[in-house]
Order: sequence, then structure tokens, then C-alpha cells
Amino acid sequence: MARALLPRSMFFSARLTACSCAVASWMQSNQLKLNPDKTEVLWCATRRQHQLPRSPLLVDGTPIDPVQSVRDLGIFIDADLVMRTHVQRTVSRCFAVLSQLRSIRHSVPPTTFQTLIVSLVLSRLDYRNAVLVGLPAYLLRRLQSVMNAAARLIFGLRRTDHISDALITLYWL
Repeated sequence: MARALLPRSMFFSARLTACSCAVASWMQSNQLKLNPDKTEVLWCATRRQHQLPRSPLLVDGTPIDPVQSVRDLGIFIDADLVMRTHVQRTVSRCFAVLSQLRSIRHSVPPTTFQTLIVSLVLSRLDYRNAVLVGLPAYLLRRLQSVMNAAARLIFGLRRTDHISDALITLYWL
């Protein structure tokens, strides 16, 4: 059965190669350049599909190896469309900013500190958040942990303190 699907995936690769060549020639005729060094190929499918091609795709004569995730407009898209990479990178960047802000917490007024957290941390969580609709619960908990850590930092709470009242006070969901 898998053998019958192999020619189909090769057919798609050949069609995509032809399509990318057509795009490259159109771009060249309009005095534009397709940059194969910045081009990435992402095959999207569920984990159950195994017939995706592993061979490089030719884009303007340059072989491009498929990748597991790509970035477009600051959003990381996984091959399985679960947004795992996007959440992981967003959470790690937010915690990095929180650790830097922790060092200046006592040097600035509380309102300024809260404004810094909202502008430097929560804006990262809010950026293009419409793509996060339907996330699995474990990824939502990781994003919520950033908000909880930010609220704890603003109010000087310990990890064991309840966070619900702090989130309500800040009008954060």
C-alpha cells in the first residue's frame, strides 16, 4: 500500500518543482529575484501520514531540504500544524525578558514596571494570537505560565501563592 503512494508524492514534488520554476521565471521577467538561500520547504501533514517526500525540492535549480517548522511574519508553523514550536519559542523569549526585568524591579516605580511587563512580555503573547485558536491544553498551560510568572513578578508573589486574585486585579484573563 505504501508503495502505491510513493509515486503520488513524487508526482507532487515534480509539480511543485515545475511551479517554483514558473514563479522564478515570472519573477525574473519582472526584475525580481527568488532567493533560494532564504527559501524553506515545509510538508504539512498529520503524524499518521508517512508518504511525504523526504527528498529535496528543486527551487530555481537549487535543492531545498524539507524542514520541520518555518517562520512567517514572526509565527512559527510546524509540519503537523500544532504550533508547538511557536509556543515553545514564545514562552522561552518571554521568560528571558522576565528574568531581565526581575533585575530592575526595585529600580523603577511599580507602574513603570507593570508597563514594561505589558509592553515587553504580554505583547509577545498577544502577537498574532488568532493562530493559537484550538491549541491543545498542554500548550495553553505553557502560555498561561508566562502570564502567571509576569503577575507574580509585578506583585512580588512566591510560586506557592495563589495567582487568581493578581490576574483579576490586572484585568488579565
